[in-house]
Amino acid sequence: MHITGPVIPDFRNQGIWLRLLLAANGLMLVVALIGNRSLARLPGEVAELAAFVEPVLLLILALLYTLGPWLQRQPPWRAFLWVVVLSVLVAAGMEALLARVLGSAIGWRAPLATGLGAALLLGWFDLRTRAQEPALAEARLAALTARIRPHFFFNSLNAVLGVMRDDPRRAEMALEELGELFRALMRDNRALVPLSEEIALARKYLDIEKLRLGERLQVRWEIDDCPADTLALPLLLQPLLENAVYHGIEPVMEAGEICIRISASRDGVRIEIDNPVPVAKEQRAGNHMALDNLRERLMLFYDLEARLDCGERDGRYCVCVDLPRRVNERRAA
Repeated sequence: MHITGPVIPDFRNQGIWLRLLLAANGLMLVVALIGNRSLARLPGEVAELAAFVEPVLLLILALLYTLGPWLQRQPPWRAFLWVVVLSVLVAAGMEALLARVLGSAIGWRAPLATGLGAALLLGWFDLRTRAQEPALAEARLAALTARIRPHFFFNSLNAVLGVMRDDPRRAEMALEELGELFRALMRDNRALVPLSEEIALARKYLDIEKLRLGERLQVRWEIDDCPADTLALPLLLQPLLENAVYHGIEPVMEAGEICIRISASRDGVRIEIDNPVPVAKEQRAGNHMALDNLRERLMLFYDLEARLDCGERDGRYCVCVDLPRRVNERRAA
């Protein structure tokens, strides 16, 4: 990802809000310590400073939350300047209000300090994002190299060869689906994609596995309430379904069902995938590499707004992913 200007954080992200609140209050404490001449007076000075800083900070965050999508569409330097200017104006307005109530003169130290603090915090976020670039690139590389187990490719080709004479059209469709799957793996997965695309890719993957496993693989989709225009992490569903097939269907000879539920939740979108849990002697040991990699990518793309939980429940292994509700602003417009 080539960065041409200062990176503006997503002001609608809960993790960004938490870091801004902590960093801004940390700067406030530093300012209080610098201006303090007596430790006995420090608590009072901090309280007095907080009485001005906290309302200003919350008002600025509310404005940035409202203007967040618009700021993301601006050129980086223009967005940077807008954030600083808005911070100065909010602080100046609060200073003017206090001056009118208290009958004192309007000072410019607080607005200027607020603008400087905003610039410092934006610079910190920019450095943090640039420092994360290697980790993000490594996570994308892992998404390309650790997604499909090698045996899947060879088993799929053998399954295609097995039906080529009896059902050449089905064999042709399987090869097309295999090509689509690997095309998705080889593309540049640096941007979020519509959830509908992920669902379509997952269906192709399961069709290929169905050709190989036959009636042993049963799939149930519960996606009537799925907000298909939500932007999702690329290559989100396929590795989870691959885990479900590998650990829940392949080890046993009888039929097993994988259930995929995708629905709107209060805060976004919930994805649940569950599969049978074979008896102990048939279970395959898992190293959780796919789940750990997915957690890392969720953190890099969504910060604290996404969550992945997994575990056994009622004799089935369930993976639950909660995503924030995001849509393509331009497409929605």
